[in-house]
Amino acid sequence: MLLKDKVALITGGGNGIGRAIVLRFLQDGAKVVTVDLDQAGLEETLKEAGQVAGAALSESKGQVRGEVANITKREDVQRVVDSIVNEHGRLDILINNAGITRDALTTKVKDGEVKYMTDEQWDAVLEVNLKGTWLCSQIAAAAMIKQKYGRIVSTASVAAIGHMGQSNYAASKAGVVAVTQTLALELARFNIAVNCIAPGGTKTRMTAAIPENIMANLIERIPLKRFAEPCEIAAVHAFLASDEASFITGQCIFVDGGQTVGA
Repeated sequence: MLLKDKVALITGGGNGIGRAIVLRFLQDGAKVVTVDLDQAGLEETLKEAGQVAGAALSESKGQVRGEVANITKREDVQRVVDSIVNEHGRLDILINNAGITRDALTTKVKDGEVKYMTDEQWDAVLEVNLKGTWLCSQIAAAAMIKQKYGRIVSTASVAAIGHMGQSNYAASKAGVVAVTQTLALELARFNIAVNCIAPGGTKTRMTAAIPENIMANLIERIPLKRFAEPCEIAAVHAFLASDEASFITGQCIFVDGGQTVGA
């Protein structure tokens, strides 16, 4: 198994890509703790996790557990990391996947009326997507430094290179790439690899709400002519979190069906 007995913290495990990562890590033998603000989503993930893990789940106490936590609050993150170290004696892997969107044009003028992306829309996205990633990485790194081993993998986005109506989201994900590269330099001497993944269009709850005509236009721009399945994104997270990727650090891997080729 790719991640046998590795201890992993996965943020944003209550739906979409995060849920797929939880399920993939369990299949690969990891001991998983996942956090989210969505308690109902967490419960659904744990239900699916039980179906995936089968008998192994009941035989391996603590193989998967979910916890409601706010990744933008230092005390919440510290509590979760401390509980993992107390339970398992270590923390091998951090997956920074939690994220939100608050889409709007930065400045919009229609019929002489000016509308702006609000401060709340900007701040909320940067708070979760960028600060949350930085804060979880900072606190998890302290545990990893002590054990001289760790893997940090964050979910960025193809939007990091710019996307209409998402200046807040694009800035947050570009920041995730920058934080990834900086931490890779800072933590390399402790045998901690830090990478990120930039998914393109992926079939999730968020993308399910996209109108059909817009979806068709988006798919037309992807050379493989489809959106990714969440499990395809999760597979790359699993690889980068494993010892198979031991000489990869400071990288952003685009998993986008060729969407950004030539962009």
